[in-house]
Amino acid sequence: MELSLDGVTFALDGDTLVRDLSLHVGTGQIVGLVGPNGSGKSTALRCVYRALRPTGGTVLLDGRDLTSLTPRESARAVAAMTQDSSVDLDFTAEEVVSLGRAPHLRGNRTPSERERGLVTGTMARLGIGHLAHRGILTLSGGERQRVLVARALVQEPEVLVLDEPTNHLDIRHQLELLALLRGSGPTVLVALHDLNLAAAACDRLAVLSRGRLVASGTPEEVLTAELLREVFGVRADVVRHPRTGDPQLLYVLPAHP
Repeated sequence: MELSLDGVTFALDGDTLVRDLSLHVGTGQIVGLVGPNGSGKSTALRCVYRALRPTGGTVLLDGRDLTSLTPRESARAVAAMTQDSSVDLDFTAEEVVSLGRAPHLRGNRTPSERERGLVTGTMARLGIGHLAHRGILTLSGGERQRVLVARALVQEPEVLVLDEPTNHLDIRHQLELLALLRGSGPTVLVALHDLNLAAAACDRLAVLSRGRLVASGTPEEVLTAELLREVFGVRADVVRHPRTGDPQLLYVLPAHP
C-alpha cells in the first residue's frame, strides 16, 4: 500500500508544528523521518495514524483520503507504535500482543487457531516468546518495547508507523528489529534519532527542521556534512560502511573552551 502526505499541516494554538509536508512512501518501502528534537516528526506520524487530524492537507492510502475510512478500516490498514505507548493494567505479554488482532475481531469472537499461531510466531521472531506469561509491568523497558512492536506486527497492517522503535533496546536488539522491518512486508514510516541506524535500515530519508521538509532522498543523498551542520548543528565526516557501503557518520566533538 502506498502512503502519501500531501501538503500536511498541523497547527495548535497558533503554533504551526508541521508545515506543508509532502512525502511519498512507496509500497513496501521503509522511509525514515529524521530531524532534531521538536522538528515535527512525531506530530507528522500522529497525523498518519489518526491521533491528530491535520489542519491542512491530506494523508492518502493508495490515493484514498484517510479520513474517509472508518476507524476499523484504518486500524486494519495502519498500525502504530508510539513513544508514549503504555499498558497500565498488568496483562501478560501474550495478551498485549493479542490485542493487535482487535481490529479484525467482531463481537465476542475468540481468536482463531491461525491468529493464536500468528501471535506465537511473531513473539518468537522478536525473541520474546519466553515472556509470554510474564506480566507486562514486570518487564524491562527493552522487553516491553519489543512486546509493543509485536502487537503492531500482529495487526497485519499494510502501513506500519513507528516512533523511535529502538528506544530502550540494546544494540543487538536494535539491529535485529531493523532487520526484521526490512523483511516484514508492510510499508513503513519510522522516526529515528540514530542517523547511522536510519542510514542502514531505510530506503529513503526525509529530514524535518522546524516543521518543514528540508531534504528527501536516499541516505547517501541526504546525509551530507553540510546538512548535518545546518540542520543538526554538528560536525561529522561521512564515510562508507566497509561491509554494506551505507553512509556512516563519524561525529566530531566540539572543542572545549
